[in-house]
Amino acid sequence: MPTYTIGELAREFDVTPRTIRFYEDQGLRVYSHRDRTRLKLTLRGKRLGLSLSEIRDLIDMYESPADTVPQLTRFLAVLARHRGTLEQQLLDLQETLSEIKAHEQRAQALLEARK
Repeated sequence: MPTYTIGELAREFDVTPRTIRFYEDQGLRVYSHRDRTRLKLTLRGKRLGLSLSEIRDLIDMYESPADTVPQLTRFLAVLARHRGTLEQQLLDLQETLSEIKAHEQRAQALLEARK
């Protein structure tokens, strides 16, 4: 089943992309289960910090007719790379929180000393 971007449809029917978006805002677009799944994967990927390119690759793998070794290998590589990034961010956040806690304790001690 072919798919089309808003821009492609706008050119085909000689309207602006804004016109198509307006019709969509008016509830004239119906989303399929597949569209819903793509949106869900996209939003989840963005929450996880994946780039749109990485998300597109994952969706392409999800929609392929069969799970192949190269696809799964690439998928695992993307996940491993992203997990490493998130683990480093977690360490950075924990260190920052520890520093904040130390500053809070020092400030609290200074306040107590002035009473």
